[in-house]
Amino acid sequence: MLSLRTCTARKQNGERCASSPMRDGDMCFWHAPDHADAAADARRLGGLRRRKEGTIAGAYNFDGLGSVMEIRRLVEIVVLDALSMETSIARGRLLIAAAQAAAKLLEVGELEDRVKRIEAALGSKLEEGSYR
Repeated sequence: MLSLRTCTARKQNGERCASSPMRDGDMCFWHAPDHADAAADARRLGGLRRRKEGTIAGAYNFDGLGSVMEIRRLVEIVVLDALSMETSIARGRLLIAAAQAAAKLLEVGELEDRVKRIEAALGSKLEEGSYR
């Protein structure tokens, strides 16, 4: 049976770290004393990135990619940025790709609406199980 090695360090709460140790030692990257400076830099950069993401998301009114409306917002942002670029082949390709994505989103949105209307029309029959 294969046994998986884990880091020998203890967390602040006393639990043992569950990360895999580095090849040349018994501790993971985050706990190895030889890598303390690199781990601190990685933590700092991770925090900076999260703050930057929050700032950018707020500036663009972007909430994520969890819905058709949120994806549409991203396509709108890309199109507006692309329209302000100098005319080039890359700009043309970007606008075509954005138009294709927008067309697909419209198709998905329309299908979603149609399914909702069908479910509403058949609602009671579907619940009763009489429509098969």
